[in-house]
Amino acid sequence: MPTGATTLDPRLDLFAEIDRLKRERRALILAHYYQDPDIQDLADHLGDSLELAKRARDAKDAEVILFCGVHFMAETAKIVNPSKVVVIPDLEAGCSLAEQCPADHLRAWKARHPEHYVVMYINCSAATKAESDIICTSSNAEKIIRSVPAGRPILFGPDKNLGAFLIKKTGRAMDLWPGACMVHETFSSQKIAALKAKHPDAKFIAHPECEDHVLLLADFVGSTSKLLEFVQKDAGTKYIVGTETGILHTMKKAAPHKELIPVPYEDRTAACQGCNACPHMKKNTLEKIYLALRDLRPRIEMPEDLRRRALIPLERMLAIS
Repeated sequence: MPTGATTLDPRLDLFAEIDRLKRERRALILAHYYQDPDIQDLADHLGDSLELAKRARDAKDAEVILFCGVHFMAETAKIVNPSKVVVIPDLEAGCSLAEQCPADHLRAWKARHPEHYVVMYINCSAATKAESDIICTSSNAEKIIRSVPAGRPILFGPDKNLGAFLIKKTGRAMDLWPGACMVHETFSSQKIAALKAKHPDAKFIAHPECEDHVLLLADFVGSTSKLLEFVQKDAGTKYIVGTETGILHTMKKAAPHKELIPVPYEDRTAACQGCNACPHMKKNTLEKIYLALRDLRPRIEMPEDLRRRALIPLERMLAIS
């Protein structure tokens, strides 16, 4: 049955049914900040990639992990906690970054640079992780890069914008894979500059997946969780937020007295509508969550030898983090 093909009774109370099934299945619901507000609110744990990887690893009492995010995130949950049933609401919730660096391409890149240490952003497939020396997230990337022995050359992928940001932060020379996030690359520096002029009292905060010309305008650059923390703790009252719009829901709950302005995007194609929202993240819906808990599918499965190889660089990251 294709994902989402079932027609549900419109009278069904999805919140109540999800809660019932969660108890029956002994399920833990993990959700990324980029999910729709209703999904964020029903999750047991909400977080960025690093926090959710830790939550998945430490899910001792759950029998089922339902991951409301994209495919590589659910794969990571299975890698770090293989004894659990891991389901995702929509198996086609992918990631533009993960798609741009398949494992065989990384393997060929490594073969041309055998002396390099391979640091891969967590936004990649299990097979690509298995070809890596260590994984990083935007939360811990600087710490991971600084942990690589001085003088050891580095291959970094798949996000060239995060890589360029890290080169500036750490001073380490790195060869960068030419990938980029489809959401963060759409942000328009001209429109941001215009917004800053219109709101001179607003601080522009941005995710390091943004392009360099956008980051140059930022008052603060940080991971999703760091942006949330900044809005909560900073003395300011108005922020232009340069990341996927899903985070605005949690920001508003955490700092209700502060004004949040989403970054405008550059409409590079006529078909681009709402490009500052990740279309893959938004594939997850309450209906699909209900079906995933009811049917315990789509499940995340992988060969055990692949899982073990992908676990090694993840464990190295978690040990440092």
